[in-house]
Amino acid sequence: MLTDFLPTTQKEGALRGWDYVDVILFSGDAYIDHPSFGAAVIGRVLENAGYRVAIVPQPNWRDDLRDFKKLGCPRLFFAVSGGAMDSMVNHYTANRRRRSNDAYTPDGRADMRPDRCVSVYCKILKSLFPNTPVVIGGIEASLRRFTHYDYWSDSLMPSILVSSGADWLQYGMGEKSIVALADAYANGMPVDEMRNLRQVAYLLPKSEAGSLPADAVMLHSHEDCLKSKRLQAENFGKIEVASNHDDCGVLVQGIDAHYVVVNPPYPSLTSAELDAIYDLPYQRMPHPKYKGKTIPAYDMIKFSVCIHRGCFGGCAFCTISAHQGKHITSRSVESIVREVEKVSKLPDYKGYISDLGGPSANMYGMTERDHELCRKCKRTSCIHPSICRNMNVDHRSVLEVYRTVDALPYVKKSFIGSGVRYDLILHDNVDTTLNDASAQYAEELISRHVSGRLKVAPEHTEDSVLSMMRKPSFKLFERFVRLFEEICAKYGLNQQIIPYFISSHPGCRLEDMAELAVKTKRLNFQLEQVQDFTPTPMTLATEMYYTGLDPHTLRPVYVARRQNDKLEQRQFFFWYKKSERGKIISCLRRIGRSDLIDRLVGY
Repeated sequence: MLTDFLPTTQKEGALRGWDYVDVILFSGDAYIDHPSFGAAVIGRVLENAGYRVAIVPQPNWRDDLRDFKKLGCPRLFFAVSGGAMDSMVNHYTANRRRRSNDAYTPDGRADMRPDRCVSVYCKILKSLFPNTPVVIGGIEASLRRFTHYDYWSDSLMPSILVSSGADWLQYGMGEKSIVALADAYANGMPVDEMRNLRQVAYLLPKSEAGSLPADAVMLHSHEDCLKSKRLQAENFGKIEVASNHDDCGVLVQGIDAHYVVVNPPYPSLTSAELDAIYDLPYQRMPHPKYKGKTIPAYDMIKFSVCIHRGCFGGCAFCTISAHQGKHITSRSVESIVREVEKVSKLPDYKGYISDLGGPSANMYGMTERDHELCRKCKRTSCIHPSICRNMNVDHRSVLEVYRTVDALPYVKKSFIGSGVRYDLILHDNVDTTLNDASAQYAEELISRHVSGRLKVAPEHTEDSVLSMMRKPSFKLFERFVRLFEEICAKYGLNQQIIPYFISSHPGCRLEDMAELAVKTKRLNFQLEQVQDFTPTPMTLATEMYYTGLDPHTLRPVYVARRQNDKLEQRQFFFWYKKSERGKIISCLRRIGRSDLIDRLVGY
């Protein structure tokens, strides 16, 4: 029934008996009422808090703007998200070529959202409804809250608060901050008081600098960063530490006549709070308006269940910890079972759960032993360069989830489609019971939960590059491959490991890629899951790419910036293709590594 979904038109609102709407959400994605899609989550959370919420998915920004006008003006505010991906990442490859499809759009159409989606939507809303507040959130807004390098324009851009004209930015996972903003507007809270809300950012006139907290962390201004890459690197070092620190204060950056003020985040959700979000009445399917159309992103996840939030890996090229936080919040087993039951009632369910996963599938249940130590800690990764002694690397909780789900009468088999951290599996704990649990986990994972192919992400083979990536030694991956093969042989299984690798990451040179090709060939891998490094806002690797410096040490870092340099690195992934052999041989000779020619291409 239409009334089971958030309204997308005035007619659908009227079916609920509404004559006004409190909050109107605009999203760059199609509307899929499922907890894997941020707009649905924010809408359902606001609805649960007692607000009337409507959603306008993928409005047409090129016509007479009727989609922006059709629901009128909300009582409280507009909320804008670019969707589950940054719109520029969604639209362009690492070579800056336009993509031909969009997984979050009906039938994969690639023209249903604009470039820089958040700013485009905001400017339209501000022109049509100048007196109505606009709140921006989601990955595109969250990771562009400070001065940031934009790969697609090859320039340093100011906070998206400046380019969009939005009144408020909520960063990270926004369930608490969006309700706090709604409550503030509903209760008539003065703007000065709203500026104290957690996990929001806003522009403050410099004439009101006296209202800033005395202990605010003052970053280098946008103008200074434009003049000095070193100052931009210093800024990011402070931002990354603060983003991963429980007791971070207010961060402030000047731009023109304003300050960008970013308030501290809320503490990570508790398990009970996360359970409550997943228990909201999602229909777990696309809105009926898409009947007869395929939305690829939905097809990928419709039989999957996310079991936790957060990641403590801190990989240099990844935005998960910057957006979700590094502390793990795990759902209760009971909540997971309730969702599996809902999945089992979908019309085309065949008894198989495609993924019991999360940002890293086997981090479920892994929390710090002493939270007070974490409050003082400023490490940006809990497992690089080594696994923190305060981290409880215990696989028993995730094993309980797997066994409980597999015992359900309506589940034939559950798979793990998310990537797993093999360094956690192979970690040598002082407590031998934890090592036993890790061994059990490896055996159960490989023997029962792999649908033919297991995803892991070594990312590279060379220690110098892996150190820049904040990834473990390739020797651990080689150990895991042997363990995988032993368990497959024990159970008579014909399964594959599918490793992910990145070329052109900061710190990676041609000779590193040549060694990667030789070592993966030795392991009999013809690589499929590969990518050229794409700089995306608010990652350590992106700052190294732009500045040529490590933001935490300010030491120089080699970067392959020219297109030809990036393509030369990428070709080593495909040593087995005849079309690449001549170029690879020529390259190896030029860099003085003729010794690798026979080992790599058989000449």
